Amino acid sequence: MQEKLQATHLEALQELGAVNDSDALRAWELKYLGKKGAITELVRSVGTLPKEERADFGKRANEVKGALETAYADREKLVKEHELARDLEQGQIDVTLPGRAHPVGGLHPSTTTLREFYAIWAEMGFQVYRSRDVETDEMNFELLNIPAHHPARDMWDTFHTTTPGVVLRTHTSPGQIHAMREFGENGTQPIRVILPGMCYRYEQVSVRSEIQFHQVEGVAIGKHIHLTDLKGTIAEFARRMFGADKDVRFRSSYFPFTEPSMEVDVECLLCGGKGCQMCKYSGWLEIAGCGMMHPVVLRNGGYDPSEWSGFAFGMGPERMINLKYGVKDIRYYWGNDLRFLEQF
Repeated sequence: MQEKLQATHLEALQELGAVNDSDALRAWELKYLGKKGAITELVRSVGTLPKEERADFGKRANEVKGALETAYADREKLVKEHELARDLEQGQIDVTLPGRAHPVGGLHPSTTTLREFYAIWAEMGFQVYRSRDVETDEMNFELLNIPAHHPARDMWDTFHTTTPGVVLRTHTSPGQIHAMREFGENGTQPIRVILPGMCYRYEQVSVRSEIQFHQVEGVAIGKHIHLTDLKGTIAEFARRMFGADKDVRFRSSYFPFTEPSMEVDVECLLCGGKGCQMCKYSGWLEIAGCGMMHPVVLRNGGYDPSEWSGFAFGMGPERMINLKYGVKDIRYYWGNDLRFLEQF
């Protein structure tokens, strides 16, 4: 039995030295080290030997088995290296190619622009205040100097709920009243807040109008605040948003909750004020509406208009994106079309 074990050991080593691929290696393992392999069978045959030979043969058989398993592991490593090198030479795989990146989402352009708004206004001392999307008619209109009979209500196409007197807010201006009452401490403290949020209007959806859109309202209340403060603040925002070299102009306008009221234009970003299709050849792009707070609104917020004054403004993030990037259809923002969203 010792001679057979030795002969099988030498035979296995010789055959292993000639193995050059994984299939042949697997076949060698089954032939010698598998459940019915030659070495395995010799190890199991210990019980058939005379008692005085069993211990010595069993020890030797296990040594041979261990040596072959070590040799098999070394050969397996070498075979895998040779197969990898062969595959590389044949061009089946190039391990130097970059892996396939997992798709990663990004921020919506409206979200990115809103964050830019927050950063600019925060640097100018304004805090972010969020108010509710569903408002009472009183908050949305009456306390903003727009009573039920006022013709200015025609400026807002309103979504009414099944509860009388409850509407989807048509602008973020109701947040002015909430902020004044919450932070003003009964009209005794100055405030500076911006009021971002979604607005809703029952309008015909087109390239220029949607039934929902973002708006950012701003309010500053204090003593001895004048129109010059408003103009300087808005001009500073416009230059930080669009560039320090951009000119800003103010035009008279009308809003029921401010007096006097103005529209704000910035020099066209595409033509530099020379006139193009984007700015309708005027050289200017409208970016916001603003004005000094109406005494009625101040009083409804808890302030005495004989002692306190303030200004308010409103602007739309989507409109800013339109101006900066030349987007011509506002419906893209809510269409969930990746061809549009992946550009930002």
